[in-house]
Amino acid sequence: MLRTTAGFDRIGEENAFAVLARATALAAEGRDIINLGIGQPDFKTPAHIVEAAIKALKDGHHGYTPANGLLATREAVARRTLTTTGVEVSPENIMIVPGGKVTMFAAILIFGEPGAEILYPDPGFPIYRSMIEFTGAMPVPVPIREENGFAFSAEETLALITPRTRLLILNSPANPTGGVTPRSEIEKLVNGLEAHPHVAIMSDEIYDVMTYDGEEHCSLLSFPQIRDRLIVLNGWSKTWAMTGWRMGWSIWPNSKESGQLYDKVRKLAVNCWSCVNAPSQFAGIAAIDGPQDDVEKMCKAFDNRRRIVVDGLSSLPGISCTTPKGAFYAFPNVRETGWPAKQLAAALLDEAGVALIGGPDFGILGEGYIRLSYANSEENILRAIERIEKFLTK
Repeated sequence: MLRTTAGFDRIGEENAFAVLARATALAAEGRDIINLGIGQPDFKTPAHIVEAAIKALKDGHHGYTPANGLLATREAVARRTLTTTGVEVSPENIMIVPGGKVTMFAAILIFGEPGAEILYPDPGFPIYRSMIEFTGAMPVPVPIREENGFAFSAEETLALITPRTRLLILNSPANPTGGVTPRSEIEKLVNGLEAHPHVAIMSDEIYDVMTYDGEEHCSLLSFPQIRDRLIVLNGWSKTWAMTGWRMGWSIWPNSKESGQLYDKVRKLAVNCWSCVNAPSQFAGIAAIDGPQDDVEKMCKAFDNRRRIVVDGLSSLPGISCTTPKGAFYAFPNVRETGWPAKQLAAALLDEAGVALIGGPDFGILGEGYIRLSYANSEENILRAIERIEKFLTK
């Protein structure tokens, strides 16, 4: 029998893809399935972005690109970062990577090893914990609580830091909760981190344009005192409906004090994915520099759907739903239904034809919740809520 390394016995999965596969299989059997499980915009990539990729192919951009990305792509990201955050970032600190997960993988791989501790949000994106466990580091959950509007608490987070802490992972606007942490709380955290200069920070800001009700995204780039240990994760997937293009970017420090993190991740790129394909990078430039009308329309649609979801779910027996302030997820509390969350999600798929994700797939504190993605049409959302009601009242 072949023997693999222990890390691969610890690695987990993202159950949204398992639910998607199950939903697809049921649909292939002729079942009418409404999929509110996958975190993927239901909009097409804007046409001018697609045309930019086609043009790049026709123009002969078929070869390798630099491991850190085309200079023109990195310059576009720098322009976009200045526009959205007011912070000037050098293209020499920007990595173009094949999707957002790659930045998580790289950051956790760089800091994770047996004996190290890595803090991550719980409930949170499941790949955080999966990759921490893969490296052999100790995963330390940072509680994300409903009573706090699903924002992280600076006080709770700082209390979890020890001399063994290597990396702190933050996510706002957040998956799976839709929580947005206000600037005041982030400022408290940053001030507290001054006492812990050995801790690096990875800020997952992939949903940065998706905030509602007057909330504003606060980028960790806004705080120069942590820039030498800050990694920012972002990308094209959510903002421009480009999930299948596998296009992400990240911003890394490269000073001596940071341990030259940028150079480390560049070497990892050379050894692992080599580079990101040229046509997608030209599409990425067009996305950033081109018209943003489609982005605005998409975010407005998500806002409208969000209201429908909250009103609809809150009217159901045993369910209450905190209003999400960002991203395109709701994280309703289902404790009063009497169902364990994962069992409820499985039953809703098999019996009601509605695909959702059980909260425990996002962490220990996810029990009692389910995640619903409103990256689907208003019609389908209303149909799904009607089906859930029928299931709960049968």
